[in-house]
Amino acid sequence: MIRPYGRNDLGLADKGFEDFYNMIDNFFNDEFTPQRAINSASFKVDIAEDDKGYTVEAELPGFDKEDISISLEEGKLTLVAEKKEETDKSDKSKNYIHKERKMSHMQRTMFFKNIDEDGLTARLENGVLEIKVPKKEIQSKTKNIAIE
Repeated sequence: MIRPYGRNDLGLADKGFEDFYNMIDNFFNDEFTPQRAINSASFKVDIAEDDKGYTVEAELPGFDKEDISISLEEGKLTLVAEKKEETDKSDKSKNYIHKERKMSHMQRTMFFKNIDEDGLTARLENGVLEIKVPKKEIQSKTKNIAIE
């Protein structure tokens, strides 16, 4: 039988206190907190900036490029990774005692301003999605006027 690991194993004879402390620990470390929700129901993203643009790196282990969609709307870059388990005859022959890999849907949205929306590129390599987001070239708004 698979049992979740209790983080607060106090070794007390009365298991009531241990269960109480595990319950409190689970409450504060459950998906109610935004950081926990990001860690468990999403993927990690790093964003770097230089003079030419931004580089977004997203960890997506186990996903193929067909499982990922990238969209850009009014400066909002949205990454969606979705994987559905395909059941086949070989799957039914396995005697699973615990199974968690059924479906996964994760999404992250980031906002960028002053970017070249036509120049975005993306590639997936070794479970890391890299997106290059170039900045728009800033046009000088100063106009020199010749004196006659």
